[in-house]
Amino acid sequence: MSNKFIVHFESVRKEVKNYPIVYILLSIILFFAIFARVYNVSNNLGFYFDQGRDAMVIWNFWKNGNIFLIGPTTGIAGIFRGPWYYGLITPFYISGQGDPVFPAVFLSLTTVLAIFFLFLIAKELVNREAGLIAATIAAFSYYIVVHSRWLSNPAPMLLISTLLLWTMIQISKRSSSVLARGYGEAKWVWPAIGFLVGMAIQFGSATEIFYIPTVLIFAIWNRKQSPPAKIIILSIGLFFVSFIPQILFDLSKGGVLSKAVVNFLVKKESFKLSLWEVLGIRLNQYKLLYTSLLLPGDLGYLLPFVLGGFWIILAKPRIFIRNHKFKILAIFISLPLFGMLFFQGNYGNVFDYYFSGLYFPLILFFSLPLGYIAKNWGGKLAVITFFLLFFKLNTPVLENYMLRGRTHFTFNDQKKAVEWVYKNAKDENFNVDVYVPPVIPYAYDYLFRWYSFRLGQDFTLVEDQVPLLYTIYELDPPNPQRLDIWLARQETIGKVEEEFGFGGITAQRRKRLQPTTNESIH
Repeated sequence: MSNKFIVHFESVRKEVKNYPIVYILLSIILFFAIFARVYNVSNNLGFYFDQGRDAMVIWNFWKNGNIFLIGPTTGIAGIFRGPWYYGLITPFYISGQGDPVFPAVFLSLTTVLAIFFLFLIAKELVNREAGLIAATIAAFSYYIVVHSRWLSNPAPMLLISTLLLWTMIQISKRSSSVLARGYGEAKWVWPAIGFLVGMAIQFGSATEIFYIPTVLIFAIWNRKQSPPAKIIILSIGLFFVSFIPQILFDLSKGGVLSKAVVNFLVKKESFKLSLWEVLGIRLNQYKLLYTSLLLPGDLGYLLPFVLGGFWIILAKPRIFIRNHKFKILAIFISLPLFGMLFFQGNYGNVFDYYFSGLYFPLILFFSLPLGYIAKNWGGKLAVITFFLLFFKLNTPVLENYMLRGRTHFTFNDQKKAVEWVYKNAKDENFNVDVYVPPVIPYAYDYLFRWYSFRLGQDFTLVEDQVPLLYTIYELDPPNPQRLDIWLARQETIGKVEEEFGFGGITAQRRKRLQPTTNESIH
């Protein structure tokens, strides 16, 4: 064991020994954060269009050896992320024998690790009290818990963005940093920054693009402590490594990705200087996002704490405004928010998850002033008041979500519907036609393959139509007329012989009346 490692271990041991209450509380917070993210996940996991699509890609790799060079779509026509998200969750799909719960739990645990680093950053910027406040908010915010249980590529952004912020702070600490003392000079943190920025763009692909100018400004600001040329080259190289699979795919497909990017940025003018057209809309979205991260409800509850926090930041410039590490946080938050004021692409759609890399930094920004005043009795009273409101508003919706999920049916309902079809059909050949609100039933395409695998049966897609037809449909409250049209069409195809409901899902056994060519055949 190296001396540097021993020194680092001793410093950690001394920290925990000197502040046992803090780390006991942190351990309790992290334990219940895990509970809030994995409890009942096998029942109320959200498994819809995107999840089914991603699972099918991994299934085809696992069972058929189909290599993937691109990952999920960015939501913009023709532009795809790299395959890193698929690579991250593939081992957990395989270890779980295809069960989506395994990768879902893994992604949830990455967000708990992010909470730990959030504590470290808050402790570094202000004090341990600020760290506990930030960790508690991040652990039990309804908005954050729902995001953490999301089986989708933005979920790891909580960890990626928090690690990126943490590494930048390590640079700002220069030679006095724990990392510099324990594992070599701080210059070696730069490659980690390059890698994390690349991964952020691959997993986020929205506000994360502004991490590039953020890091450039940070590098210019810290140019006196800039690393040797070889470290700079390595850092830039690790950033570009994340794009190699997409480049290979683009070359093999005649430049389809690069053309889509040029079309999006140049021809469609996705970023415009017409600030006033979207300023009001975007600022209102920022307000609602900030509120949701902390208290689900009216901003009025938060207003005294937000205004008080800004006043503390302005009144204590030595602790905040003049603090180099706090400046990093301010740039990290403000530059992406400012840049997105000019974003008008994707038909003007800017969804909340575009800002997932800012969730924890925004919580941190709110927590630091509270942590600073928590040393005195008046500050303690303010902190207690906030958390009384926090748990009063978050606990009911969080409990309801953990028990019942967010929609009128659960992942468990989907599995039961598929299981019912297999048991009802027994050994007969059958066809399946599925209706889901997003139109394409990727989730059921995967679930039928997976359930067939669980039963030890070979799944084959057959072209021949057979007399036995099963129809499965989910409720579609926003567009009930679409479901009515689909059901009317099914009446011309097969007669219902048996029907069973699973939450908001209905499975029907039908006897085919006449052949048709438009249904999914399994």
